[in-house]
Amino acid sequence: MIIDCHGHYTTTPPPVGEWRDAQKAAVEADPLHVGEKGVIDVSDDAIRESLEGAQLKFQRERGTDLTIFSPRASWMGHHVGNEHTSRLWTEHQNELIRRCCDLYPENFAPVCQLPQSPGVAIDSSVNELHRCVEEMGFIGCNVNPDPSGGHWNGPPLWDRYWWPLWEAMQELDVPGMIHVSTSCNDNFWTTGSHYLGADTTAFVQALTSGFMRDFPGLRWVIPHGGGAVPYHWGRFRGMAQDQGWDFDGLIDHIWFDTCVYHQPGIDLLVDVVPRSNVLFASEMVGAVRGIDPDTGNYYDDTKIYVDSAAIDDADRSAIYDANIRRVYPRLRA
Repeated sequence: MIIDCHGHYTTTPPPVGEWRDAQKAAVEADPLHVGEKGVIDVSDDAIRESLEGAQLKFQRERGTDLTIFSPRASWMGHHVGNEHTSRLWTEHQNELIRRCCDLYPENFAPVCQLPQSPGVAIDSSVNELHRCVEEMGFIGCNVNPDPSGGHWNGPPLWDRYWWPLWEAMQELDVPGMIHVSTSCNDNFWTTGSHYLGADTTAFVQALTSGFMRDFPGLRWVIPHGGGAVPYHWGRFRGMAQDQGWDFDGLIDHIWFDTCVYHQPGIDLLVDVVPRSNVLFASEMVGAVRGIDPDTGNYYDDTKIYVDSAAIDDADRSAIYDANIRRVYPRLRA
């Protein structure tokens, strides 16, 4: 079994974007706008068409079996509007993911976004997590460490603001992928500096605070190969040794995916990070969609890199399957 732990519904039918555009226009005209949830009119056939020529096509061509599937990360847009804006949009997005998984239960497993909003208590996110896991069978969630959209003016991940969410994730036995959304700060390009900087920042916040020792069952997946973390593994281990931080204890809580789009990057990842902490992923269909002229392969066909890495078959099988099942135990259902 080859499981891709990081896929997004980036090919949604047009009515989804149209509903969101109307919502954004309404809240721009009136920042206190609540509105109605209403209905996004998308047929099952439209969903099938949106997937057959993209995610499903690539699954078949690249030889993967199952994608852990979540809403489009750059569309989460937690900085947009108010808490009602985010809640209604999030509910629609998660329900759409559930429909995809119902149509293709052998191809997709659902992960939810949360209705985070700057300056708002985390309670609504906890409620949505319970709804998605307990009522709709979701197996994990995406957690945005910076709902401000690139301004980083909210509480860090070790702050007690976040603790109800960490407690809920433990209780429900689901992991969180630490994944920012779009950047509205011109200093940070969304899928480049913002994504990779956030991956690194989340790891360092956990390392320097040691807060995870209070949550023995908490599991994070840090995407995009962990940002700068594997490349600077010695720096972080060395700082932890100097400062008395528990580096090894932290690694018991954190896994890194393989959304690294060249062979040397994957080689470094599996050489530096314990292989039991590496999860196969491609971010399909995501930030990079083109073909590498040096190889003739799609950049995001990460299975090619894992297949070519200098690791034994047992480690390769664990990266493709066993490690992911351990991090996402609700996959058993």
